Amino acid sequence: MSDFQPHPDLAPPASTVGVIGWLRVNLFSSPMNTLLTLVGLFIIYSLIVPALDWAIFSASWVGTDKNACSHDGACWVFVGQRLDFFIYGFYPKAEYWRINVVFVLLALLIIPQMIENAPYKGYLGWFFLIGFPIIAGILLLGGIFGLEPVPTDKWGGLALTLVISFVGIVAALPIGILLALGRRSEMPVIRTMCVVFIELWRGVPLISVLFMASVMLPLFLPEGTNFNKLLRALIGITMFQSAYMAEVIRGGLQAIPKGQYEAAAALGLGYWKSMGLIILPQALKLVIPGIVNTFIALFKDTTLVLIIGLFDVLQTVASAIVDPAWPEVSTEGFIFAAFVFWVFCFTMSRYSIALERKLHTGHQR
Repeated sequence: MSDFQPHPDLAPPASTVGVIGWLRVNLFSSPMNTLLTLVGLFIIYSLIVPALDWAIFSASWVGTDKNACSHDGACWVFVGQRLDFFIYGFYPKAEYWRINVVFVLLALLIIPQMIENAPYKGYLGWFFLIGFPIIAGILLLGGIFGLEPVPTDKWGGLALTLVISFVGIVAALPIGILLALGRRSEMPVIRTMCVVFIELWRGVPLISVLFMASVMLPLFLPEGTNFNKLLRALIGITMFQSAYMAEVIRGGLQAIPKGQYEAAAALGLGYWKSMGLIILPQALKLVIPGIVNTFIALFKDTTLVLIIGLFDVLQTVASAIVDPAWPEVSTEGFIFAAFVFWVFCFTMSRYSIALERKLHTGHQR
């Protein structure tokens, strides 16, 4: 019997695995790639280091007026002093707690939806769609339960941006689903009405829609009717985004194999049951990226409400930077507004990616 014993496999060279291996393969695999990597690093260093120095290390953070700011860095004192205006707009200061309650409740309802095994996710989701809008409306508008009424022309800032976005998102999705189903309907009248609606709203810029909602819509109402500006904006944005949402969902419906429709018919399911139980769940999973992309576009389009005199978070910043007491702070103000929009849009994007992975939307093999 041979005494030969096989030796265990040797570990791969350190230069081919881990961080070093990744760098060799992706950044330094050839002389040209090495040169491009070094040039790229130099450009990044030349841009990032001065930006970080201006925005963080040499910036002024604490103070009460422009005199507290240095000339070498960003003046974040301005953002801190105007933060209430950026968040609450013209809402009465004594009633800020009402908006804060809405923010906290919104966070408590959204965070569990991002946790894999959070309890009562389904109940919280339905409450988010049905109960939360009612509670938020009561708190923000007031007039009942002893709450001081606050007209919508006092709303503004981040609170107004979130109100418009939430209402637009919640309303545009179901309307878009109905329009997509109607466009694929076999009934000519329904199909024609949906096609006309979708093409009409998609063919007009949103800024024109808001202008028409503000100027033209009251002309079609009975004389003396006072139509709220915010409600006009909500209607215009919802209808506009519903048309885009309908096309996104129609793409998902067309991607479903014909066999799925035949299987639903073979089971004896009616139109609405087959759509609700078999077709739509599959179609919506396929178009999650498109749906979230439409939501992100809606969130950013809320800045256009300034055309009808509403002050969203961007407009509050734009109006604050012209204050003579705070000269030369436009960069800081717009960076703050951009950061706010980035946080919300990036969060929606990451949640979309997590939802796709959970539902295996990509049909990975």
